[in-house]
Amino acid sequence: MFEADTIAALSTAPGTGAIAVVRISGPDTLRVMHAVAPSMLLTPEPREAVFVRLRDADGPVDEGLLTFFPGPHSYTGEDVAEISVHGSPYIQQRLLEALVAAGARLARPGEFTQRAYLNKKLDLSQAEAVADLIASGSRAAHKLALQQLRGGYSKQIDELRDHLISLSALVELELDFGEEDVQFADRAELTRLLDEIMAACDRLITSFKYGNAVKQGVPVAIVGAPNSGKSTLLNALLEEDRAIVSDVPGTTRDTVEEVINLAGVQFRFIDTAGIRHTQDTVEKLGIERSYKKAAEASIVVLLGDAATLSEGAFRTQAEMLRKRIGKGPVILPVLNKSDLAPATEVPARRGVLHISAKHGKGLDALRMRFMEHVHALDTRESDVVVTNVRHVEALTKARSALLSAKEGVVQGISGELLATDLRQAQYHLGEITGKITADDLLGSIFSKFCIGK
Repeated sequence: MFEADTIAALSTAPGTGAIAVVRISGPDTLRVMHAVAPSMLLTPEPREAVFVRLRDADGPVDEGLLTFFPGPHSYTGEDVAEISVHGSPYIQQRLLEALVAAGARLARPGEFTQRAYLNKKLDLSQAEAVADLIASGSRAAHKLALQQLRGGYSKQIDELRDHLISLSALVELELDFGEEDVQFADRAELTRLLDEIMAACDRLITSFKYGNAVKQGVPVAIVGAPNSGKSTLLNALLEEDRAIVSDVPGTTRDTVEEVINLAGVQFRFIDTAGIRHTQDTVEKLGIERSYKKAAEASIVVLLGDAATLSEGAFRTQAEMLRKRIGKGPVILPVLNKSDLAPATEVPARRGVLHISAKHGKGLDALRMRFMEHVHALDTRESDVVVTNVRHVEALTKARSALLSAKEGVVQGISGELLATDLRQAQYHLGEITGKITADDLLGSIFSKFCIGK
């Protein structure tokens, strides 16, 4: 539970700007506001911006606009006020100090949204979506966060949980009539419903690969031998000179990371140290980091020099890299410097892409390969996508409990153990939205059946 006091905080980014917004929430919002804006009406009209003169004990602070949102029709469910002032850090600080002197306290991180959740204005997954929406750095990430904030994801989780509550209600009811050996839940139908709910959990868990890639950005590691053009390729994709380019092999000793937005999706490109046999201690450390970054990436661009490498030798390098980094990442073999390749070389065989990073040749085809990877991750059948690790863990635990319940039905275990598995699945699904009380189950039993006791 939160403290029943009044909080205040700067809602816009700190620093100098044209306008700054200070937010207040709590039972004493109006009293605190009158203390810093004595000229304000006793109770301002709801959701209408009014002009106010702000002051503290030392005198005038600023002039601004105040908007009052009476609870429960506000973001937090409490009385809320938002004050727009000039964006001077000095004004922001003086106003906050005046609000604290009037009886408010400085809000803790995320406390306004926490109050919105505790006052049932948002469920837990929607509250988490607020942070995702603020942090969204691409069109795709924004779209997923907005969809979750609007409750589409919560609705699907609640539907799954409601099915489980109905099943549990029937099994729990059987326990009340245990001595009469009656079955309210048909075991064949129960098995079918458990399969359906597990399949829905599987779809949501699988969607996390796509959701996490969109939310965090798709990590792309560029690896290859020294002087194969890794830094040139990174600069060409960025369309700016970010990485140092030199004819001297081994110029890049550490990883260089940059973010690019392609077709509304963020990609995190990592230029790594050139991979080769060396006795240089510092370069060896860089090469080990290259392999580590490659293993952690979703896509690995293996870059080779088309002027010195045949496709056969290059494919052998790709196979060796696969053994080194494991099966996780997708490896895209790319031969660079195609403008210097022998005229007899046959391009684009067996998935090898030929480019010239220096002259921009083949980069559109490479970008298309990146987007194809993202589209391959998107196997969803609806707009609902999981983007949160906590949700995946909860779904995985719920699925495990459902599988245990199904195995129990097949083996004919007692109703008590079956009910326990179903309650566990409900609990883990409830963790996602914050609905983890037993009241839902009790309400389902009493509303659907005449117990007669």
